[in-house]
Amino acid sequence: MIVMATIVRGLLLLGLVSGCGARTELPVCQVEGQTRECETICGKGVETCVFGRWEGCTAPQPSSTLPLGVTIRDFSAAHPDFEEASIGLDLGIVQTNLGSDGKPVYAGSPTTPTTSGKASFDEWYRDVPGVNASTSFILDLASSPDTPDVYRFHAPDFFPIDGQLLGNEGNPHNFHFTLEMQIPFRYVGGESLTFRGDDDLWVFINDRLAIDLGGVHATESRTILLDEAAETLGITKGEVFPFALFFAERHTSGSNFYLETTIAEFDICPK
Repeated sequence: MIVMATIVRGLLLLGLVSGCGARTELPVCQVEGQTRECETICGKGVETCVFGRWEGCTAPQPSSTLPLGVTIRDFSAAHPDFEEASIGLDLGIVQTNLGSDGKPVYAGSPTTPTTSGKASFDEWYRDVPGVNASTSFILDLASSPDTPDVYRFHAPDFFPIDGQLLGNEGNPHNFHFTLEMQIPFRYVGGESLTFRGDDDLWVFINDRLAIDLGGVHATESRTILLDEAAETLGITKGEVFPFALFFAERHTSGSNFYLETTIAEFDICPK
């Protein structure tokens, strides 16, 4: 009986039988000790067949935390697209594909309800002497023990450049700035991304618009499920694609920024 129990236990682990007698799917692997190539965004390795499952990939792993580097550009309240801009959600400010320089392409014709035209918008995510000043910043996305696969950055009062660059201009915080993030990631399958905050937010995956929250607005939220959007975005599991996020804080009174994602394989690799 002991021998039989051991055999059954082995079959259960291999997935050849189930505890309730129902037929199950074939195991992921069938030859104990067999190896195959595996990879992460950081490199290649091998994994081994253990009790019917591929385990122990030796490829170098991305960082277990997500310190995402961004560029912040500070503007004066006198800029025509900032403090004096009209209020409201303004979808369609940008075209659905990034430009060849990796920047959003203005879609106003010739303006939009909250922006004043192409020339002014083109200054948002480019260094323009006399118009803006820039610095680097780190968004530290962290997971928690109860949700280790979910990374979050939450700043209900998001003022990363108070007293810096062009200064607060007499306000309690430095309100008028943009944020740009550009980083590759590997699409594994099943990932999601959620943003909640104000004001403008655009996410591009594979240079295609994935989230549009343009406008000078109160807190808005959007979630994208990469598997559902894969065809539209032109992404394939196992491949590496560019990820770009563009944010703007354009008006005094408040600034909040919440980013949550299960994308784990950003290009943050051990040196």
